[in-house]
Formats: sequence, C-alpha cells, structure tokens
Amino acid sequence: MSERMTEPALVVAHDLAKTFDVSAPWLNRLLEGKPRQLLHAVDGVSFEIQRGQTLALVGESGCGKSTVARLLVGLYETTRGGLSFDGQDAHAAFKSPDAKAMRKRIQMIFQDPYASLNPRWTVEAIIGEPLHEHGMISDAAELQARVAELLQSVGLSALDMPKYPHQFSGGQRQRISIARALATAPEFLVCDEPTSALDVSVQAQVLNIMKDLQRKRGLTYLFISHNLAVVRHVSDQVGVMYLGRLVELADKHSLFSNPQHPYTRMLLDAIPKMHDTGKARTPVQGEVPNPLNPPSGCSFHPRCPQVTDRCKTERPAWRELKGIKIACHLAI
Repeated sequence: MSERMTEPALVVAHDLAKTFDVSAPWLNRLLEGKPRQLLHAVDGVSFEIQRGQTLALVGESGCGKSTVARLLVGLYETTRGGLSFDGQDAHAAFKSPDAKAMRKRIQMIFQDPYASLNPRWTVEAIIGEPLHEHGMISDAAELQARVAELLQSVGLSALDMPKYPHQFSGGQRQRISIARALATAPEFLVCDEPTSALDVSVQAQVLNIMKDLQRKRGLTYLFISHNLAVVRHVSDQVGVMYLGRLVELADKHSLFSNPQHPYTRMLLDAIPKMHDTGKARTPVQGEVPNPLNPPSGCSFHPRCPQVTDRCKTERPAWRELKGIKIACHLAI
C-alpha cells in the first residue's frame, strides 16, 4: 500500500444530506389544504479524498452533484452529516471567526464562466479580489506581479490584466476563473462541471491545465461532471450518484472495466465506442423519477433491468464489497 493511501484523507464527507423546503406559501397551504413538500437533494452521501487525488462525481442532471459541491464549500448548510477537512470540522470553521482561514484553503470553480465573472471588473480586479479579501497582498505593484503570475500559470498573458471578461472566449474566461480560484493558494478545489459550457477542443486545453496545476501544486480535486470521457481523463476515483445518493464508488480503472451497479453499467453502455461502430447500443431506459416523490425501496428500481421484489420495498445499504462501495441488493 502506498504511503499516500496510509495517510489520513484530506477531505472526509460523512452522511451529507441537504433538504430544501419547496412548499407553497403558508397561506396557500392553509386555504388549499396542501401539505409541506420537502426535496431531498442530497441524502446520506459519504466519501473520502486523499491529498493530491481527484474524486469525480457523475450522474444525470438533478442527481445532487452540484448540491454536494455547494455543501463542501459552505455555500449551503447541511441538513445532516458533516465534512472534515485536514482533520478539522469544516462546517464549524465556516461559521467561526476563523472562517477566512478555511475558505482560503477550499475554493470553487463554477460551471458557467459567463456568469461567474463580474462583467464590470477588469481581469486584474477579478483575480486580485481574493488577495485583497484575505489580506495576502496590499502593495499595488506586488499585487500586479502576483496576478500576472497567476494568469501565466493558466496559459494567459500579463497583458490581459486591463481587459474585461467580454473580451475573452469561453475557454479563456474559464482559465480566468481557475486563476482566481488559485489566488489564495488553496489545497482543495471543488470543480462544478468546469468544462461543460466549452467546446470539445477547448475542454481538452482546460483539463490539461488543471492536471498540470494539480501535479505542480499538489492540489486535491472534487470534479463534478456528466461527461464520462472527461471523468476518465481526470479522476482517480469515481462516485456515481442517483437521486441524491451515491450508488457506487470505486477507483477509476475498476469502475470503467467492471462496473457493478446496474445504473453505472447503463451509463457506460450509453457511451459511443469507436470499435463498436455499427453495433446497436442499449439506450438509457426510462426517466429520472420526480425527486419530490421518489420511489420506495431502491430509487433506481423503476428503471433497473434486474429489479426484484426486495428492490421495490427495501432501501439498499451502503457497503464495501471487493474494494468498491456500492448500494445494491444484487451485488455479491
């Protein structure tokens, strides 16, 4: 076993849950006799990420991936469960006077580079803001030098500092977002579909930059995506989410070569393969159930080709099996 794997994990999420109250206003409920409605966006998600590693979360839209991301960086408060970062309770730290110290170590790259950058600010102001906010640099010349260094680290030029976001392409904007996230020298980056809004060729450039930065700086990533080809390129471990729960968690090679959960197999079967040209592919069956009214038992059972009566009534436990973690009654 490698020395890295024997060290305590940098990020430990335990039984993370987030419930949103999506009920109609109180008066409407009273007059129309409607009950309260609760949306269980994340329901008992647990995982660990070793320092310098990448865990990718995949799943269809609405499965709770982005909610997990926002829970990890403190944008949402947890309904249940907790997050340990480097042995410290991160959510307690986010609420304490030392919150800035924790936020300095955990940063986030958002999905849409067109929405996440202030259009009224120059690139220098955007990337320099975290340095000002955390009191890391106060001298103007030193600030400019640091911003220039950050821009160069993501493949841009110091000459871009006086420009505005609208003067850049989508890929360049995402590089600016990455530079901003790196400004505080964080150890953990939460990446919420950072390449999904980009062209395929630009995706590859941004992903290669992120991989290079990880090697040079020893960064730890949580990488959220619905693109399994991207996940295969960047991840060390992969977690598959369905309707707010993790259904399978394994190292990348095991998951892609020998998926155990029926949902994981369904996702992988849907990927076009070059050597299978002309061969009929199994389409993804059915639709994701309404999260406000999830199925009983295993939430995947209405779409599962191997469903049993037990699946319809009993929720599968999260357990470890042959080096992977899985929530499925059929896994042996």
